[in-house]
Amino acid sequence: MRILEEWFPEFAEELDNIDEMYKKKRMIDEKTYQFICFAMAVKGRSAPCVRKHFKGALEAGATLKELAYIMALVFRESAGNDDCWVHDVLADYKELMKSNIQCCPK
Repeated sequence: MRILEEWFPEFAEELDNIDEMYKKKRMIDEKTYQFICFAMAVKGRSAPCVRKHFKGALEAGATLKELAYIMALVFRESAGNDDCWVHDVLADYKELMKSNIQCCPK
């Protein structure tokens, strides 16, 4: 967000306001919140967020075993999503093989 803070500070400030609203309106416990954020950080490949929510989950009472489970769940669900998506994209592979395959649709 460093660039946004410099080039579009109003947007960065509104994100901070959203964070505050989520804290005030949260309907789940802190540990669950940290698990969700940790999983999303892993999937989003955000190193700072993975560290932040790993530590936040531990501070909220999570165990290393629970965090390992969350990591494994993200890895498994990601693999399943990738598997389904690729099969959908290549469903017509026989037709693709008959024609000149193009990387990008025109």
